[in-house]
Amino acid sequence: MIPPKFDDEEEKPLDPAVENVRKKLVRFVAINLGLLFVALMAVVAAIVYKTRSEAPAVIEAPASDIPVPAGALPVPAGAVLEGEIALPAGSRIISQSLSGGQLSFDLELADGSHAIYLYDLAERRIVGRFAVTSK
Repeated sequence: MIPPKFDDEEEKPLDPAVENVRKKLVRFVAINLGLLFVALMAVVAAIVYKTRSEAPAVIEAPASDIPVPAGALPVPAGAVLEGEIALPAGSRIISQSLSGGQLSFDLELADGSHAIYLYDLAERRIVGRFAVTSK
């Protein structure tokens, strides 16, 4: 069987007005794709810059010169950390919470009032005292 021949198989040249519109459209698409590519590269560069510039906080370990990430306590192998935290006389610990390298105590003081003490494990000192009052 012989395939039928169509008169439209050969491309006819476009009308000059339509050709001008096509050229403008191609130029418009090329410029917009270029701008989109530049914007995308700027976002990727910003993400890479942000991830590389945020270095973790580092504290110096008291017993050695090796830097330790904040919140990590250097504990020698086979050893137990020991220390003393001085709280007000007559106070009672209601609750405690550990976050990173800081320990928070909710205390009931001898006079019946409440306070929150914040203790830094790395510095081994109380870094905050907050009275809990009602208005």
